Amino acid sequence: MAQEKLNIGIILGSTRQGRVSPQVGEWVKGIADKREDANYEIVDIAEYKLPFLGEGTGTEPGLQAWNEKLASLDGFVFIVQEYNHSITGALKNALDSARDVWYNKAAGIVSYGSTGGARAAEHLRGICGELKIADVRTHPTLSLFTDFENFSEFKPAELHLQNVNTMLEEVVSWSGALKTVR
Repeated sequence: MAQEKLNIGIILGSTRQGRVSPQVGEWVKGIADKREDANYEIVDIAEYKLPFLGEGTGTEPGLQAWNEKLASLDGFVFIVQEYNHSITGALKNALDSARDVWYNKAAGIVSYGSTGGARAAEHLRGICGELKIADVRTHPTLSLFTDFENFSEFKPAELHLQNVNTMLEEVVSWSGALKTVR
């Protein structure tokens, strides 16, 4: 009997105007789709119009849709940009706007910034631990200075391809293993 493919969401971690996360997310998805080892989709937190945690009634349609989307996924790839040595406020709010739908799933991180987004990724790893998300080791880092033209047009160096594929392999492997725990 053939095993059903896993569903992996590529989560865009920024909502601001002029963001480049959609470019990075589409690049990762293009690489992922060639693998044919899972179903990959872009999940844009901007589309959910999430209220700030603690504001609103908790019954907003975007909040329910966000939780339903996360529940339908077996794993994640976070596209993370570094702001002030950390993740965006929008991503932190999106992470906090759900709880048990994150549990026992795997995630990879693709980060970018002046230092490759490494500090944001490290903050995200701590949050993932609290949400019972197993983050994988391989972590593609993209530099605003060498992988973006004028800091706005994404032009990744070819050397990142291997890291993205290794990260995806780890995410799929761990997502499959953790599915047996859920």
